[in-house]
Amino acid sequence: MELTLPPKVTDRAFSRLAEIAELTGEVKPLRVAVDGGGCSGFQYDIRLDEPGTDDLVLEKDGQKVLVDAVSLPFLANAVIDFTDELIGARFVVQNPNATSSCGCGTSFSI
Repeated sequence: MELTLPPKVTDRAFSRLAEIAELTGEVKPLRVAVDGGGCSGFQYDIRLDEPGTDDLVLEKDGQKVLVDAVSLPFLANAVIDFTDELIGARFVVQNPNATSSCGCGTSFSI
């Protein structure tokens, strides 16, 4: 039986959050949530946000990533990363729970 773990946040994602805080002059946590919808059934909602009372807080060097209790089961064992590619720079989720995803990587199914 595989152990269910909370998502992992890469050093690259935490570093990008620190860069954003330096550019904007304010430290804001990154929220990673799962919403219904998108072209594959579920979609990621990734944005800077304030912490809620039921959030899991993943923290490193003063930077925080938030996951709400409803989204947590969908993100078990996932990796939250930051990528800077030809198509653009963005936070991404590598989710082992997703059985398929769309080409843009923001929508998935389970």
